[in-house]
Amino acid sequence: MLPEFRNEPFTDFSKPENRAAMEAAIEKVHGELGKRYPIVIDGEHILEGDTFKSYNPARKDEVIGEFTKGTKEMALRAVDVAHERFEEWRKVDPNERARYLIRAAAILRRRKFEFAAWQVVEVSKNWAEADGDVAEAIDFLEFYGREMMRISEPQPVVPYPGEENELYYVPLGVSVVIPPWNFPGAIMIGMTTAAVVTGNTVILKPASTAPTVAWKFFEILEEIMLPAGVVNFLPGPGSAIGDTIVDHPKTRLIAFTGSKEIGLRISNRAAQVNDGQIWIKRTILEMGGKDFILVDETADIEAAADGIVAAAYGFQGQKCSACSRAIIHESIYDELVAKVVERSKKIKVGEPDHMASGMGAVIDQWAYENILGYIETGKKENRLVLGGNKAGDGGWFIEPTIFADVDGNDTIAQEEIFGPVLACIKCSSFEDGIKIANSTEFGLTGALFSSDRRRLEIGRRDLHCGNLYLNRKCTGALVGVQPFGGFNMSGTDSKAGGRDYLLLFTQGKSVTEKF
Repeated sequence: MLPEFRNEPFTDFSKPENRAAMEAAIEKVHGELGKRYPIVIDGEHILEGDTFKSYNPARKDEVIGEFTKGTKEMALRAVDVAHERFEEWRKVDPNERARYLIRAAAILRRRKFEFAAWQVVEVSKNWAEADGDVAEAIDFLEFYGREMMRISEPQPVVPYPGEENELYYVPLGVSVVIPPWNFPGAIMIGMTTAAVVTGNTVILKPASTAPTVAWKFFEILEEIMLPAGVVNFLPGPGSAIGDTIVDHPKTRLIAFTGSKEIGLRISNRAAQVNDGQIWIKRTILEMGGKDFILVDETADIEAAADGIVAAAYGFQGQKCSACSRAIIHESIYDELVAKVVERSKKIKVGEPDHMASGMGAVIDQWAYENILGYIETGKKENRLVLGGNKAGDGGWFIEPTIFADVDGNDTIAQEEIFGPVLACIKCSSFEDGIKIANSTEFGLTGALFSSDRRRLEIGRRDLHCGNLYLNRKCTGALVGVQPFGGFNMSGTDSKAGGRDYLLLFTQGKSVTEKF
């Protein structure tokens, strides 16, 4: 019998032995950079063909890995293989499938520092953020394995005389998994293994800016001897393979995490019925956010300042849950903004190889230029009180940036920037603050700092987001503790890491026998 699920603890880097282990892992990873990696379809490693490279955002010319570039023909083959292997995999006992995940979690736990180090160099996460990502990935494996065991047990139905009635959850079929680059371990592993453990087969198309982290997990899948073709590794540009695998009539499900624009495009394409298709494709879409922290005049201002800074600048603000709007009551506005600025000034921007770095680089040149473009818009429309500049030439570094006196309808208060940019917005009352908080097209995460019990209860009811936090920051959802997913244009509110999540990868089958 497995022990009860417990969240993986975060690494304490104040301990010398942990610092030494992380430094050694980073050194090891740097010694492995620039290798060539294949596409894998049905267990066959394919190195022939054109390639693309993944780069270190903090050292923009440093190659992390070189990958075979997927083609339309490879994509078509991958779908056919996954469709064939599904007929075998779906019949495997759910407990056996679950044990693959538990085994993978044990291996990942033993290689925790190494996997964190790959994220440091490939996506420029600082040590704590990289460690947290790996811990979350372990949690997904452990939690989903146990959840599959739970939902494979007899499900409760109302007894009826003279009949035996049962309810099963059966897998769907070929699943396309398109993970993001910002949580290249946790979300990639969570979506992939949720599909696998429920009996589906997978085409994993990793983010082109973070394929090495995905490959390192694929190596674990090979180590645990997951049958060939259950997961097929297909890196490459979305323009070449994305539409092919989404549109294919044998594709049954698409699990995606990324931008609103791409998510809506997938939703639209998945809704089209192609020749030979005999089902409605299911989509699990996690998209953007324009998340808020609302602070009223009764709040603990020091705690609010800590929460805002941590949520705004963790991983350079490149989280769909990041705080990009601080909505502050006018009576404490100036004081709280000053405290947020003071704390943000202390953030060290630099290569995350070093533990002292609080912020690394943004992911690539496109993100860099896009964020700087929003900053220029902010300078024209609002009052810049901190940052607003590039931070060095060796990588895609941007200073922590704060704009004050932002109107809730301004560009930087409405559009997702996905970078280290915070808009401070003044509200005249608690009711006005709720109105501003709910004024965007998104609804992913939010937080309310208040000492007023009545207002906390109103916030529970009226602040419209999938994950609401009271008197704490709006980032850092834990698997099993805070199931994650948002409203409106933030996605389909799939609640990853929750007890309902695996059901999205299945369909219910009721069986009745009359005696």
